[in-house]
Amino acid sequence: MVGLLMILFSATMLPPMGVAWWYDGYDVVLPFAEAMGTMLGLGLLCWLPVCRFKVDLRNRDGFIVVVAFWFLLSLLGALPFMLSHNPHMPLVDAVFETVSGLTTTGATVLSGLDTMPKAIVYYRAQLNFLGGMGIIVLAVALLPMLGVGGMQLYKAETPGPMKDEKLTPRITETAKNLWYIYVALNVACTLAYWTAGMSFFDALCYSFATMALGGFATHDASIGYFDSSTIELVAGFFTLLAAVNFALYFLAWRSRSLKAIFRDAEFKFFIAVMAGLVAATCGYLYYSGKFPWWESIYRGFFQSLSIVTSNGLTTVGYPADWPIFVPLLLLLGSFFGGCVGSTCGGIKAIRFLLLYKQSVREARLLIRPTAQIAVKLGNHPVPDRVMQAVWGFYYLYIFSYCALALALAMTGADLVTAFGSAAAGLNNMGVGLGETAGGFGVLNDTATWLLSLSMLVGRLEVFPLLLLFLPDFWK
Repeated sequence: MVGLLMILFSATMLPPMGVAWWYDGYDVVLPFAEAMGTMLGLGLLCWLPVCRFKVDLRNRDGFIVVVAFWFLLSLLGALPFMLSHNPHMPLVDAVFETVSGLTTTGATVLSGLDTMPKAIVYYRAQLNFLGGMGIIVLAVALLPMLGVGGMQLYKAETPGPMKDEKLTPRITETAKNLWYIYVALNVACTLAYWTAGMSFFDALCYSFATMALGGFATHDASIGYFDSSTIELVAGFFTLLAAVNFALYFLAWRSRSLKAIFRDAEFKFFIAVMAGLVAATCGYLYYSGKFPWWESIYRGFFQSLSIVTSNGLTTVGYPADWPIFVPLLLLLGSFFGGCVGSTCGGIKAIRFLLLYKQSVREARLLIRPTAQIAVKLGNHPVPDRVMQAVWGFYYLYIFSYCALALALAMTGADLVTAFGSAAAGLNNMGVGLGETAGGFGVLNDTATWLLSLSMLVGRLEVFPLLLLFLPDFWK
C-alpha cells in the first residue's frame, strides 16, 4: 500500500518539471527528475515483492498506512529542495518546507521568493494543492482501480467527529466527488485572481494556496505584494468558501439548491463567529487610526479570514506593523479554524459548537438535576460517544499546544515567539508572532524539527499519531 502511494506521488513531479522546462532551464528540471526516480524506485521496491498478495485492510492498518505515508512524503517531498541549487536547503529546512506545504500550514524558512526559479515556487504551491483535500483521499479514488480498497484510509485521513458519514454508497465515489468540487473551485479561484490583475502563473499558485488554505506565496510580501483591494477581496471570498464543509457543496449541487448549506448547524455557527471576528478586526483597525474606513474593511475582511481559517496569506505590514490586539485576536481565532470537511486547520467549528451546547446542558442540569436533556445539532440528538470523542480531542489538542510551546521555549525562543509559533504550527496557520512574524528561518534546528512534528500532529488531528503509542493498538 505504501509502495503504491509512493508510485502515485512520484507522478506529481511531472508538472514542476514542465514548469522548469518552460521557465527555468535544464538545471532546474534535473532535481525534480532525480526526486521522481527516487520515489518511483522506492515505491516499486515496496510494492513488487508483495503485489500478488491481496489482504483486506483493517481499521488499524489504515491508521498505520496514513501515518507512515505522511512521514515518508515529508522526507521524499523534501528532495527537490535539497537537490536544487537555488535554494539549496539542508535536510531540516527542506523537511520543514515540505511538511508546511503538505499540511497546508504555509510557514516558510525561505526568503527571496521573487528571484527564485519558477519551478520551485510552483512546487511549493502544488504541495498546498495536494495536501488541501488530502492526498490520501485522492488515493482512495484511484486505488480501487488497482484492486485495493480505501475505506480504512478514508476514515484514518478525514478529520472530524462524524467521519463515518458518506455522501454516496461507495466511498470511492465520495472521494471522487470531493476532488471534483475541489478542482472546480480551484479553477474558479484562478480565473478570479487572473481577472483581478495577477499574471496567470501567480493566479494559479495563489489559487492553490487559497483553496487549500495553505498560505504559500510566490512573493516575499505575500498578497501584500499586489497592494490591491480587488485581489484581497477575491482572496477573502475564496478563503471563506474553502473553510466550508465540501460535503455541503456536493449536497447543494445534487439537490440543485443552496438550502442544504444554509440549513447546516455548523455552517450557521461558523458564519456567525466569523462575522463577529471580521467586524471586531475592521472596527479596531479603523478606530485605532491604522487605516481609513475602506482600507480597514477590505484589509480586515481578508486578513481575519486568512488567519482564522489557517490560510496564512498576509497583507501589507501584517503582523509586525499592525496594532498588537489584532494579531493576538486572530491568533486565538486560529484555534477555531473552519468547518469539518474543509481544508482548514484548528479545532473546527463543529467541536466548538458541541462544546458550547454541552456547557449549556451542564448549566441547565445544575438547575434541574433529574432532567433528561440531549445535546442536539439541528433536530438530531448527538450520541454520547461523539461528545466523549470531542472532549478527548479538545483535551489532547490543548495539551499538545502547551507542551509544544514549552518545548519551543526550552530551545531558547522568547515566550511570544514560542506561543505564537506553536499556534502557527499546530493550527496549520503558518503566521507566527515575535521573531517568527516574518518567517521561521530564525529558529534553530531543534525548534524547526519540533514545528515540523507539530504541523503533522495538527493535520492528522492528534489521534492517528497517538494510537501508535498505545499498547492495545499492537495487540
